[in-house]
Amino acid sequence: MFFSGVLDLPWWGLVIVTLVLTHISIAAVTIFLHRHQAHRALDLHPLASHFFRSWLCLTTGMVTKEWAAVHRKHHAKCETADDPHSPQIYGINRVLWGGVFLYVRETHNKRTLERYGHGTPDDWLERNIYSNPAKVGLVVMGLINATLFGILPGLLVLAVQIAWIPFWAAGVINGIGHYWGYRNWSSADASTNIFPLGILIGGEELHNNHHAFGSSAKLSNRWYEFDIGWMYIRVLEMLGLAQIKRIAPRPRFTPAKPVADLDTLQAVITYRYDVLAKYAKSLKNAYAEELSVLRRFAPQDAQLLKGLKRWLNRDEQQLCGEERARLAEALAKSEKLLTVYAMRRELVALWERSTASREQLLKQLQDWCRRAEASGIRQLEEFSLRLRCYA
Repeated sequence: MFFSGVLDLPWWGLVIVTLVLTHISIAAVTIFLHRHQAHRALDLHPLASHFFRSWLCLTTGMVTKEWAAVHRKHHAKCETADDPHSPQIYGINRVLWGGVFLYVRETHNKRTLERYGHGTPDDWLERNIYSNPAKVGLVVMGLINATLFGILPGLLVLAVQIAWIPFWAAGVINGIGHYWGYRNWSSADASTNIFPLGILIGGEELHNNHHAFGSSAKLSNRWYEFDIGWMYIRVLEMLGLAQIKRIAPRPRFTPAKPVADLDTLQAVITYRYDVLAKYAKSLKNAYAEELSVLRRFAPQDAQLLKGLKRWLNRDEQQLCGEERARLAEALAKSEKLLTVYAMRRELVALWERSTASREQLLKQLQDWCRRAEASGIRQLEEFSLRLRCYA
């Protein structure tokens, strides 16, 4: 009675079933809550939408408006004191192991729901069933599990289902995804890609890619990255159950223009993360050349520059006071690196100055290219040529 149900499965069968059920929950979160509701990167057919809503009600008890609002606020206030769950603010241990409590706390903030919860479902089902404060869905899921697998195995499966999303989404993605991993793009936050194969957490492992292109339905950017959530979206699209609205822009190039024009400016702003990624390579090459020269003629200065590499492609506001001081001291030993680093900051300012007119920004871009080509620094000259190729 306690150990057998309609399906008399061995222990390993229960493990497989649990993994399948929790993976469906992961797919529901990444496709419906994240990419569809929070970021509007795709539209879902009502059939697919209601399936995901009902499944999340049964297995997580999460409310669509609350989830979307908290996540949107995370993007709007990322790595600040107003970020609901930044490990840079709260510490990695608190977010990794207690991220769900930070999430729940923020769902009780009415201002967050009012400001960031717009556009989420507000029909009869949402108000009376899916948002039921008594979490009736979890009770129904428990009864279904007990009937299928037996009372004790069924309740154990339910416990895993309930804990799965809080740990992997609220803990791992919000914690490790802003603390450890690799970065493809220099987004203005601490987001990282945890692993290039996004399978276990539905593609959410590619978190830096997502922060760089928040409205993209596809989270993989490099050839070696795999986003299983994107694969599911394409299947839904082929079945007529999804319509993709946006994916990350891919740079296009033309022969270099003699002078940057308004189209060049727009392309540079649109492909700004690709611009920064390529500039990082130029900066890396300039650093290697300068270090080689200093090792021969100024060994002490070379030693000072040796630990500089990991900071060169980070914005100054991402460094602590001591790191900024050490960076300034090291850059003072190399006019070449100081110039290349300063011009990176000027380049970033092109898409950060929202109050400047297009004509003003174009003049700044043209001036940047002119000074880069007159700098006598090979890497800057080559990069200026590349900038004038963006289309």
